[in-house]
Parts: sequence; C-alpha cells; structure tokens
Amino acid sequence: MTTILVFANQKGGVAKTTSTLNTGVALREMNHKVLAVDLDPQGNLSMSQGIDPDSLTNSMYNVLIQRESIDGIIQRREIEVAPASIDLAGAELALSSAIGRERALEKALMEVKHRYDFILIDTPPSLGLLTINAFTAADGVIVPVQCEYLSLRGLAQLEKTLEMIRENLNPHVEIKGILPTMFDARTVHGREAIEILRDSFGGLVFNTVVRKTIKFAEAPVQGRSILSYEPEGKAAETYRTLAKELLNGNTSQHEERRFSEPLPVHGAYI
Repeated sequence: MTTILVFANQKGGVAKTTSTLNTGVALREMNHKVLAVDLDPQGNLSMSQGIDPDSLTNSMYNVLIQRESIDGIIQRREIEVAPASIDLAGAELALSSAIGRERALEKALMEVKHRYDFILIDTPPSLGLLTINAFTAADGVIVPVQCEYLSLRGLAQLEKTLEMIRENLNPHVEIKGILPTMFDARTVHGREAIEILRDSFGGLVFNTVVRKTIKFAEAPVQGRSILSYEPEGKAAETYRTLAKELLNGNTSQHEERRFSEPLPVHGAYI
C-alpha cells in the first residue's frame, strides 16, 4: 500500500519544503521507497536536491498540463524527486478550463504509485488549484506550523478547504498531524505558541518539534538534506523521530475542538 502525504500551509516560510524533504530522506533511511513531488513553482524542493529548475526540459508542469508521463521526469537523488520549474506558475491558469482539473495529479501518480511506500508532496503557499490537486490525490495532510501566534490562524481556512475536498473530490483525506516548526525555546512567545497548539488540537499535534537552526538554511545550498549534511546532528535526529512517529501512528484524530473555533490567547482570540 502506498501512502500519499501532502505538506501544506497557505502561509509561506513555515518549513514545508524542509519537512517534506527531510521526512522523505528519514523514511528512506528506514528502507522505505519514497517519491517527493515538487508542486511549488519556486522549485525549492528540487533545488534542495541539487536539481536546477531553470535547466529542466520537462517538469511537473508538463505532467499536469501536457499529460506527459511522470516517470519520465523523476530524478534519483537522496530520494526520487519529481521536480518543478517556474513554468508551474502558469499551471493553475492552464488547468482552470480543463475537464477533471482537480484530478490531474491523482491520474499522473497512478502510473508510478505502486513502486513507492510513500509519496510526499510539497505544495505552494496557497490553497489554489495546485494544492487542491494535492489534496485530491492524498491520503492525509501534514501541516507545518511556525511557532508564532499569527501562523496558527491559517489552520481554520485550511480545514475548510479540506472539508470541501472531502465533500466533492476525496472523502478520505484528513489532517494526519500538525507539525510545530521553527521553534525557539529561548522565547516565551515560542513556548506559548506550542502550548496553544497542544491545548487546542491535542493529539493531532506531533510530539516532534522542529527547532530553529542555521543548518536548515545551509543544507539546501549544498543540494542535500539535513540528514546528509549533518547526519549526527540534532536537526537530522528530529526528522528521524518524526518519521518514526508517522510510522507508529502516534498522532490521533483530535476531538478537543473544532477548527472553526478561535484560538484563545490570554483571554483574547486570534
């Protein structure tokens, strides 16, 4: 059985790409077969594995718009990658008039999904048609959330989008877990944000917390994951722990609150 997981948050700069890549490499270390799909026109996931988006002849744009085989664009790096190029920025407009536009990715993955244990999808910082394609193809969604108050607000809108996907396109997709990222334990602000997440979403929040470190910025420059760049470091171990948590199913569906409810902050709401 193949598990398809989407890393999504309409807010940018929350470590979606970092989490997609390093979770994939951690799963690969555990002998799982992994494909990472770059659905972000910025191509940061591709670049993080040493793939130059500007030099690509074919990318996910050709797969989604021209219905080319995804097998033809996959490149083997630390894990296998279906790369993106800047052309993908025009995909939403090109798809908007296509029949079955929300299922373009789902159909493309059918060709190769039997080869993998996990397919991890990195999405752009929006809830547009590319992200909707990812949700339609997915079994579950992992939501990286920066440990700041304002970053928590987008969760309600993301869940509303997922509700529409469940009603119309994919009844089984659900949030598998909320991943706290960019955590700075030295700040009261960061600690309070973690507390709010856990109080509000309970078991839906991963036990793993991704802390801030300059290593996450250094590794992509080398075209490597953090597990390759500094394999014995704390950052690498964080994603190994996350991979184990995913495999063990340590997160559970929350019943503590509805996403539509405001998040409490010292008696006020955000």
